[in-house]
Amino acid sequence: MLVLAGGIVYKSDMRKNEIIRLLILVALVLVITSLHYLTTTQKVHFHDIYRRLYYIPIVLGGLWFTLRGGLATAIAVSVLFAPHVVFQWGHHPAADPEQYLEILLYNVIGFLTGFLAEKEKTQKVRYQKAAHRLEESYDKLKSQADQILEIEEQLRRADRLSALGQLSAGMAHEIRNPLGSIRGTAEILQEGIDPADRRYEFTCILIKEVDRLNKVVQNFLDFARPSAGDRDLVDVNRLLAEVLTLTGPPALKNGVTARLDAGAVPEMDGDGEQLKQAFLNLVLNALQAMPAGGSLDISTAASAGVLEIRFTDSGGGIPPEDLDRIFNPFFTTRDEGTGLGLAITHRIVQGHGGRIAVESRLGAGTTFLLTFPVNAV
Repeated sequence: MLVLAGGIVYKSDMRKNEIIRLLILVALVLVITSLHYLTTTQKVHFHDIYRRLYYIPIVLGGLWFTLRGGLATAIAVSVLFAPHVVFQWGHHPAADPEQYLEILLYNVIGFLTGFLAEKEKTQKVRYQKAAHRLEESYDKLKSQADQILEIEEQLRRADRLSALGQLSAGMAHEIRNPLGSIRGTAEILQEGIDPADRRYEFTCILIKEVDRLNKVVQNFLDFARPSAGDRDLVDVNRLLAEVLTLTGPPALKNGVTARLDAGAVPEMDGDGEQLKQAFLNLVLNALQAMPAGGSLDISTAASAGVLEIRFTDSGGGIPPEDLDRIFNPFFTTRDEGTGLGLAITHRIVQGHGGRIAVESRLGAGTTFLLTFPVNAV
C-alpha cells in the first residue's frame, strides 16, 4: 500500500509539473504575440527582438515535452505570428521573405529541439532500466553469496557433527558403564552410613556428581546423534504452554515474569518431544541470563506459509563477538555450562526444516527467532 501510495503521489507531482510548464509556455507565447500586435510596424527593432523571443517557448516546449511539445509550440507560434506578417507587414514587401523564413525556422528549431530531447529521454530511460537490472543482479548475487556462506557454515558444523557421531557410541559405552557402577557402589555405601555421619554427605555429593556427569554424556549423545523421532501434527502453542508450566518454579525463584502471546498459528509436522526440548533449552537459557529477575516474552505468529516463534528476554545480552559462536558445540560463557543446549536447539530446528536467528544488545536483552515452514516435514 505504501509503495502504491508513493507511486500515486509521484505521478500526481509529475502531472502538476506538466500543467505548470504548459501554462508557462502558453503565457510566453501570448505575451510575445501581444507585443507584436500592440507594437507599430515603425518600431522595426522591437519586432526583431520579439521574433527572436519566440524561440524561448519553442525551445522550452521541445525540452519539456520532447518532439510533440517542440512541434506543437512551433506550430502554435507560426499560426499566431502569420496574421501579423500578412496584415501588418503586408505594406513592406521587402520584409515578407524574412518574416516567412522566420516562421520556417520556428518549425525547424521546434523539430530539432524536440527530436534531440526525445532521444535523450529514450537514452535516459534505457540507462535507468539497465541500472535497475544491475541493481537487481547485485541484490541477487549478494543473496546467493549469503546463502553460500550459510551453507559453508552448515557444512563445517556437519563435519564436526560427523566426527562427534563417530565418537559418541564408544564414549557412551566406556563412560556410562563405569558411571553406573560408581553410582551403585555409592548407594550401597550410603545405606550403611548414618545420615548424621559426615561421610553420608560425601556419598550424596558423589551420587549428585555422577548424575550430573551422566547428564552431560546424555546431552552429548542427544546433540551428536539426535533420534529421528515420530513426526506428527504438533500444536506449537500447547508445547510452549507446557514448557512455561514446567519452568514456572525456577522462573519464580529467579523473579522472572514469563508470558506467552499465542497467535493463531497452524499445526506443523514435527517431533513434539524434540521441539519441546528445543523450547525448554531456550527458556532455561533465558532464565540463566536473568539471575536477578526480569521478563521473558514468547510469541507465535504465522504469515506467508512461515511459522515464527520469538523468545525475548531482558537479560544482560550477548557480547557481539560471541554471537557467531553461541550455536557451536561446547561453547559456553558459564562455568557450570556444557555448551550443548543451544547447539542441540539449533540441530533440532534445522532437522525440522527451520532456521534460528539471534539478536542481542548488551544490557538490553536477547531475542531468539525461530522460523519453520508451515508444511515442515
